[in-house]
Amino acid sequence: MSNTQYTLLDEPLWPLMNKFYRAHQSSMKAVRDARLWVAKRDEIIAALCLRPVAGGHWLTGLFVDPGCREQGIAATLIAHAVKHLEEPVWLFCHPDLRGFYERRGFTFDPPLPYAMAERLSRYARSKPMIAMGLEPKH
Repeated sequence: MSNTQYTLLDEPLWPLMNKFYRAHQSSMKAVRDARLWVAKRDEIIAALCLRPVAGGHWLTGLFVDPGCREQGIAATLIAHAVKHLEEPVWLFCHPDLRGFYERRGFTFDPPLPYAMAERLSRYARSKPMIAMGLEPKH
């Protein structure tokens, strides 16, 4: 929708992202050392965190207001967040989301830095989880 703004959230506004997550009973949280991206209309309708990690970035916390889904908001938010990155982006997701991320240019089972591989191994013990990766466009 043309009235949706995609922006990097300024640090003083970070509590608004946590308020958005809480309002939707999401366990996700804004992370202090990350770049926080939001899609806004009158209020935040989607959010994601991009955390710097060894050799790249870790995309976490992607959430779209259920009333705003199926409108391309998540795809556009991801595109804005990764547009100027010069290092890979990795994420962990449920296997059911593989196709969604592949349509956005991510590949399944990318090479991961050791710390990310360790983290995936821990997460995958308690729930189904796969790794996806996106190489920067030069």
